[in-house]
Amino acid sequence: MTRSDPIESSIPLVIAVTGHRDLVPSELAGICDRIRECFKTVQERYPERRLQLISGLAEGADRLAADVALQMGVELVAALPMEKALYRDDFVSAESQAEFESLCDQAVATFELPVASGNTAEDITEPGEQRSRQYAQLGVFLSAHCHVLLAIWDGKVTNKLGGTGQVVEFHHDDVMPGYTPKSFATQQMLIDDESDLVYHVVCSRDRVDGKPQEGLQALDWSWYTKDANHPRSKELPEQHELIFERESEFSREMVEHAAAIEAGKYPLYTQQQESELPPGVAEIDRLFCAADWLAIRYQNKVMMSLRITHILAFLMGLMFILYTDGDGWQMYMFAFLVFFMASAAMHFWADRSGWHRKYLDYRTLAEGLRVQFYWAVAAVSNGNISKYMHDNFLQSQDPELGWIRNVMRVSGTHSDAKRDTAQANLDFVLREWIGSTDGGGQLGYFLTKGSDKIKRHRLTERLGLLSLLTSVVVVLVFVVAGSAIPATLSDPLLVIMGTMLLVYGIRQGFGYATAEKDLVKQYEFMFRLFQSARTRLDATDDPDEQRKILRVLGGSALDEHADWILMHRERAIDRSEIWRMGS
Repeated sequence: MTRSDPIESSIPLVIAVTGHRDLVPSELAGICDRIRECFKTVQERYPERRLQLISGLAEGADRLAADVALQMGVELVAALPMEKALYRDDFVSAESQAEFESLCDQAVATFELPVASGNTAEDITEPGEQRSRQYAQLGVFLSAHCHVLLAIWDGKVTNKLGGTGQVVEFHHDDVMPGYTPKSFATQQMLIDDESDLVYHVVCSRDRVDGKPQEGLQALDWSWYTKDANHPRSKELPEQHELIFERESEFSREMVEHAAAIEAGKYPLYTQQQESELPPGVAEIDRLFCAADWLAIRYQNKVMMSLRITHILAFLMGLMFILYTDGDGWQMYMFAFLVFFMASAAMHFWADRSGWHRKYLDYRTLAEGLRVQFYWAVAAVSNGNISKYMHDNFLQSQDPELGWIRNVMRVSGTHSDAKRDTAQANLDFVLREWIGSTDGGGQLGYFLTKGSDKIKRHRLTERLGLLSLLTSVVVVLVFVVAGSAIPATLSDPLLVIMGTMLLVYGIRQGFGYATAEKDLVKQYEFMFRLFQSARTRLDATDDPDEQRKILRVLGGSALDEHADWILMHRERAIDRSEIWRMGS
C-alpha cells in the first residue's frame, strides 16, 4: 500500500537504515541519540523537505531507527524482504511479532519485495542461501532508493550475504559478492557521485569479538563516502550538499507553484485511465507534471531573454552601421552603448536567476521521468538484478546533475518494489508512449516538432540567401556605376547591405543559441528510433520481447536526453558574445 501525494507535497528526503540485529543493550540509548542527531541535522539543513525513513523493520537497528523516526514525526516507510506473513516468521517471540505489526501499521507505506531472481516461493520459506538472497535484494533496494544510508554498523565487512557490511559496500562500490554477477561492472565503481552517502553510527555487537573494527570507537559517527582522500567527515560533503540544494530548489518551486501546475499540467494519463494503471506510477506522474510545467516556465523565460538580447544586438549593429556608413553622428555610438548595457543587464538578470540552467535541468528531469513512468507501467526492468532505471541516467555527465537521479530514485520506489505485468498496462504504453504517425504518442510528437524545426531552419537559410543576393546586387551597382553614384545613394545602399548581413547574422546567432539545426537532426533521429520500435513491436505478440524492445528504446531515449542537455549547456550566450553579435 502507499499514499498518493498531491502536487503541493514536497519531495521526501529519504534515509534508509541498515544495521545489526544484535546490538549491545548498554549502547542503545547512545545509538538513539546519534540517530536523532542525523534526523535533526538533515531537517535543519532542508526544512522545506519532508523527511522519510525507509526500514526493513528487522529487530535491532531497523526498529530502533523506526522508533526514533516516529517519535520525531518522521514518515516511516516499511520495505519488507518478502511477503509480510512469511517475514514475520523471522521474529520468534510474540512480543517481537506484535512490535513488527505495530510498526507496519504506523508506516505511511509498506512494500513487499518479490521473490528474488533465482529463487522460488518455496526456497525462501526456510533459512538458507535463498532466503539470504531476499535480504541481499532488500539491501540493494534500500541503497538504490534513498538519499542517505544510515548504517548502524561495527565497520566490519563480512561474507554474510545481505549483511550490513555488504550493504554499505554495495552502496559505495555497486558490488555485493554472492548477489551481483562476478562479471558485472558499472561506472559507479569508478565515479564519485551522489549515491554513496552513508551516515555511519559505530556500534558494538552482542557476541564474541563484538567490538567495532579496529580504529573505530563505539557511538562515534561520521559522514562516510568513497572519497579516496577524505572518506570520513563530520560535515556533509560539499558535492552532496550542492545536490541536495538543487533537489530542494526543485521541491520548493514545485510547492510554490502547486496551484498553477495543477491548472496547467499535462499528465501522462487521463482520469479515466487512472484506475486501470498499476499503483505507484501516480507519484512518477506527479513529479513529471511539476518538472514539465517548470521546464516550460523557464523555457519561456529563456526564449524571452534570447529574443530581447538578439533584438538589442541587432539594434547595436544597426547603430554601428549608421555611425560608420552614415553621417557619423555621436548619438549612434551613444545608442550603441545603451543597447549593449540593456542587453548585458538582461543577460545578467537571466544568469543570476538561473533560467537557462533550470530550464535544461527541469526538462531533462521531465524526460527522464517520462521514460521511468512508461517503463513502470509496462513492467520493464533495467535488465540487471542490482540496477534500477535511474541508476545510469546522466552517470557520465556533470556530477551536479545527480540531483535529477535523486528525484527519480524516490519517485519510482513503489513501482520498483513490485511490477505489474498485466497485458493492459503494456497495451497502454504501446498506445500512449509509442503512438503512431497519424498522431499521438512520441511518434506524432517528433513528426510535428521535426517539421516545425525544419521550417525555422529553412527561414534562416532563406535569410542567408537573401542577404547574399542583396550584397551581390549592391557590390555590382558599385562596380558598374563606380564614382558616378552620389553619396546620397551610396550611403543608403551600404546601410541596406550591412543591415541585411546583420539580420542574417543575428538570426543565425539565435538559431545557434537554440540549437535549431541540431534539433532538426535530433528530432529526425528520435522519429526514426520510435518508428523502428513501432515496427518491431507490431511484429511480435510476445510480451517479454516487447518489454525488451521498450527497454532498449527507453535507454536510447535517455542517452539522447543526456546529449541534449550537454549540447544546450554549450549554447549559453555570454556578454562577449553579445558584443560580437552587435559589432
